[in-house]
Amino acid sequence: MISSQRIAKVSCCIFLSGSLLAGCMFGPKYQAPVPTREPLPAVYKEVPSNTRPSGGWEIARPSDAMLRGPWWRIFHDPELDALQDQLNINNQNIKEFFQNFMEARALVAQANAQLYPTLTANASYSRSRTPPLVPISNILSVLEFSWEPDLWGKFRNALRSAQYAAQVSAGDLENERLTEQASLAIFYFQLRGQDALARVLADTIVADQKALDFNRVQYETGITDQISVVEAENTLQNAQATYTNLGIARAQFEHAIAVLIGRVASNFSIPARPLHNTPPRIPVGIPARLVQRRPDVAAAERLMASANAQIGEAFAAYFPTVTISATGGFQSHNFRTLFNASNRTWSVGPSVSETIFDAGLRTATVHQFIATYNADLFAYRQSVLTAFQQVEDALAQVRILSQQLVEQRQAEQSAEQFLKLEMVRFQTGIDPYINVVQAQNTLLSDQEAVVTVQTQQMTDSVSLIEALGGGWDVSELPTPSQVSKWPTHEESAIQH
Repeated sequence: MISSQRIAKVSCCIFLSGSLLAGCMFGPKYQAPVPTREPLPAVYKEVPSNTRPSGGWEIARPSDAMLRGPWWRIFHDPELDALQDQLNINNQNIKEFFQNFMEARALVAQANAQLYPTLTANASYSRSRTPPLVPISNILSVLEFSWEPDLWGKFRNALRSAQYAAQVSAGDLENERLTEQASLAIFYFQLRGQDALARVLADTIVADQKALDFNRVQYETGITDQISVVEAENTLQNAQATYTNLGIARAQFEHAIAVLIGRVASNFSIPARPLHNTPPRIPVGIPARLVQRRPDVAAAERLMASANAQIGEAFAAYFPTVTISATGGFQSHNFRTLFNASNRTWSVGPSVSETIFDAGLRTATVHQFIATYNADLFAYRQSVLTAFQQVEDALAQVRILSQQLVEQRQAEQSAEQFLKLEMVRFQTGIDPYINVVQAQNTLLSDQEAVVTVQTQQMTDSVSLIEALGGGWDVSELPTPSQVSKWPTHEESAIQH
């Protein structure tokens, strides 16, 4: 009779032998590809030669602190800060992407479990009778050990693929977070832009009302005709209608902000306050760093790494599958004698299986993952090209709007002077009131244009920050060992 200690020793030797053999890895070695087919530029094209233009951005030197942490604080707006804090806690899309990341981590744990043996306890009882024998009982209690040593790297490649996929999910989470934060900031500045337009129109309505009162007095005293009164009334009514219409866009921006911060739109409101922010100076960094600063680009690169590991996993199917099994326990016809030494039972040994013919299934699987890798490669490079496009677009918009604002303010000043001159000419009887109306409309149009450009400056500054990655860096991506850790109780709890 072989003792249980000897069974344990044999099983241990087999396990250690398999561990030593499980060192082979098949499949292509992963190396991150170059992001573009051409060299990256030293500076962005849309950045002028001077490093501190008035357009609201600057070239960051290597020693400069880049955008870090809550990037929106660069606007120095406490109300925006408070809204962003609510978004980071309550935004439902961010929560969804976080749970996707938790799911990816669970898949890592599942892949890691395949590297280890399984131990199963089995117990059974049966009673049978075969004529002419008397009924007998059969009692079995055993432990079953099974292990497939990873001789060819199938499970290790699967684990790596799952780890890289979890990193992809982490990158997607940060990209979604940045997208939601940028959307909130843009909606907020657009709402403030509507408030600024409302202020302009409110001032215009006051001026138009005074003009109407003046014309009525002039008409009643016989100095002017009724046409001037009607024109003044029409000007006032148009301004009032435009003022009322502003409420539509403002309400929509307010409702959009409510959704972003996880609030019911019916229960949320933001007090009116005109736009008073000025575009901040945004450190743009050097183009070579952009690839490391974009979470979507980092996720695309990790997706390639995951596909590469899947190729190695598919290659392992060409080699035999080795399984080591061991069983030990007790078997008896009577419960009282079940655990007697004479009733011990055991078995131990390996098994090998190899696919002889599969009609090209394994080859097709390898080709599938190679194609997946190639597709991910092109998607990665496309994401890099798109990132540069978005940065250059935002830089151009910020730079051009800065010049446009200067010109628009000059036009506004000219319109103010023109209106003053027309009022004098009207009051002295030189020109009809229609000339004053035209001058008023010109001034109102220029004032609205100034507010529109100022609002667009703020939203384009947000777009530039978003295009630059919002201060994120690839070093913040969790490592394979970090995504392999078990989630906390709070992270894995069912949400309500």
